[in-house]
Amino acid sequence: MSQHFLLSSRAKTLTLASVARLSDEEAETVFRKIRWASNNGNPFCPKCGCTIVYDCRRANGTARWRCKACRHSFSITSGTLFHSRKMPLRAYLFAIAIFSNEVKGKSMLALSRDLGTHYMTAFVLAHKMREAMASEMRGVNVGGAGRKAEIDGGYFGGYVKPANRAENRRDRRLRQYQSGKRKVVVVIRERDGKTLPGVFTSEVAALNFIRTRIAKGTEIYADEAGAWNELHGRFTMHRINHQEAYSLGDGIHSNNAESFFSRMRRAEIGHHHHLAGPYLIRFAQEASWREDHRKDPNGVQVDRVVALAMRNKPSVDFCGYWQRSQI
Repeated sequence: MSQHFLLSSRAKTLTLASVARLSDEEAETVFRKIRWASNNGNPFCPKCGCTIVYDCRRANGTARWRCKACRHSFSITSGTLFHSRKMPLRAYLFAIAIFSNEVKGKSMLALSRDLGTHYMTAFVLAHKMREAMASEMRGVNVGGAGRKAEIDGGYFGGYVKPANRAENRRDRRLRQYQSGKRKVVVVIRERDGKTLPGVFTSEVAALNFIRTRIAKGTEIYADEAGAWNELHGRFTMHRINHQEAYSLGDGIHSNNAESFFSRMRRAEIGHHHHLAGPYLIRFAQEASWREDHRKDPNGVQVDRVVALAMRNKPSVDFCGYWQRSQI
């Protein structure tokens, strides 16, 4: 039996101790090399692209430059997900390393303890990293002629606590006894390809998402849920009844989609305890990213998250999150 990837030396190319020992200058170099990789780590203006910039480092040591052409002043994180940062760069690099090292997910409360910050800071920072991960899935379609994809749905949130006395308990499976907050995460997982999640009120509501994100000619594997019946007219469908078997011959199964939900359930039970509401899609996208990059060394994962954060603009959802009166 072959060794599990996470137990091999190939999976461990970066340690938290090595990140913690970095000086502020070394952490700055890491971010510079990743953000301006196309210019050998030398900064250029994010506004006009001019490569002639003046070093205007502040008195406290914070790196800053001014463009010769447009006079725009910028830092390493200007115009990125970490725009208007308050913590030193080394803390951000340490946070990304902690977050990426986790296999199932990272509790934001635990992250706040690791960084020595307030929970609010860790909450926004973790969601920004999830937003960076999710950017890899933006506009991505899967499948095509000769390709195979699996679809499945899993319900999250909307828990209704049963009454104390047996005579007062109701069948919580019935709609009139539910909270209305329960949502379904529908995942599309191409075999040897990408994983794309979406959040909907029901599996039927996800049909248009499936049709638009899976290319024609793709063979789809799914369970016997009635919501998938309408897809037979557009795709070649292979169905499996899980009450009879989890896998049949000729590769008829949805085990890859099930493994996604296995990771997400373990993240819910072991780390977050509650996945629901407007944040459910973020946690689903994080689980998808971790599934797709589960065989990448942890050092590669850290570099990838840093690059995605540097490539994306300030977060629409979480920039100034705690200063708003409403979500």
